[in-house]
Amino acid sequence: MTAIGKLLVVGPSWVGDMVMAQSLYRLLKAREPARAIDVLAPAWSLPLLERMPEVARGIELPLGHRELGIGARRRLGRSLSGQYARAIVLPRSFKSALVPWFAGIARRTGFRGEWRYGIINDIRPFDPRRLDQTVRRFIALGVEPGEDVLPEPPQPRLRVDRDAQGAVVARLGLDLTKPVAALMPGAEYGPAKQWPPKYFASLAGRLAASGANVWILGSGKEAPLGREIARAANAAGVVSLAGETALVEAVDLLALADVAVSNDSGLMHIAAAVGTHTVAIYGSSTPDFTPPLTANATVHYRRLSCSPCFERECPLKHLDCLIGIGVDEVHASVERKLATRAQRP
Repeated sequence: MTAIGKLLVVGPSWVGDMVMAQSLYRLLKAREPARAIDVLAPAWSLPLLERMPEVARGIELPLGHRELGIGARRRLGRSLSGQYARAIVLPRSFKSALVPWFAGIARRTGFRGEWRYGIINDIRPFDPRRLDQTVRRFIALGVEPGEDVLPEPPQPRLRVDRDAQGAVVARLGLDLTKPVAALMPGAEYGPAKQWPPKYFASLAGRLAASGANVWILGSGKEAPLGREIARAANAAGVVSLAGETALVEAVDLLALADVAVSNDSGLMHIAAAVGTHTVAIYGSSTPDFTPPLTANATVHYRRLSCSPCFERECPLKHLDCLIGIGVDEVHASVERKLATRAQRP
């Protein structure tokens, strides 16, 4: 395969979307095994892309989420000139399509939108009713225009690094002799996607009392939240690791957990992609749009008349979509899974 046959994918900017995009990479690789796939993506995502066997190389986009940076995009595009036969642009913004255009890639696939005529020359219609899930939108850009029926999205499957896994367990002094429940109480998008911290604390305390170790995972920004939940749980075996791990270390730790309880967040999609049973809690978003892409999941969603609103904060100021999901029902979902583990030989 010559370099000119390579494919460049402009990736998304959110953790969960980047994990779901692996469904596209797996589909493309299954259809054309010899074609190398490179992904243009934010710096934080490059280690995550290394856990996707379908991706040959991650290329850093040295700009923030909302930065236009035309000069930087032009320089990067020109540095990639002559290397790719095709580009697929997953985001729908104007700026996201600039690098493939500056690179002179012959076929540039993307959805219609935001003044991209000419910048995108393989324009696909965007029908939100047909493309009713994020992953289906990604898949739709990977098939040929004449394919009326979209293929079933392949499940994301992140590679686990066993050596790195052992190293992070040793560094953090984690106990693997008991069942492990991972709790992910954060949501980068906003509080309308976050189950109340006191509910997470109550759940953590109950699980510890029944003999499980509880790991609270999250980013550095979520470290205060993790500490708050651990203090409120006030139980041996509950430890906050929020801010203590890199994103790929969280991948390896989630692969060790027996069950993961998460808001609709990037870590939820990571837990699903490493095969851990995922108990997913939805508030302002909906599992109809961004479900955990696995059959090994339990979903809690109230489906209220005001749901989904997709707002960062509850516009009605009551958060009933989350408050109404009780600790008892989530605890029952987790305990059912832990009981299954205890029955294994």
